[in-house]
Amino acid sequence: MKPILLHPDDNVLVLAAAIQAGQAIEIDGATLAAPQDVAVGHKIARHALSVGDKVLKYGAPIGSMTAPATAGAHVHMHNMKSDYIASHTRQATGEAS
Repeated sequence: MKPILLHPDDNVLVLAAAIQAGQAIEIDGATLAAPQDVAVGHKIARHALSVGDKVLKYGAPIGSMTAPATAGAHVHMHNMKSDYIASHTRQATGEAS
């Protein structure tokens, strides 16, 4: 499975299909095993990311890492935050999932 690179400067890739833990994924010509299940349309790390690293998508910063991620790991609200707007979830607003 080859994730989508939206811009050459991006450090995240977008999944065109869901991946399962252990599934082979291709990143920059190298094949590695997906570290966890990730849903279609979500981002994965193009390479290892550290706390504080800017997350680049479409060649622009969309947030910062709040926890480290290895290459191929899921990048989402559990390990990144927006630097521009507050992130809200149904859980945060008290709505049912």
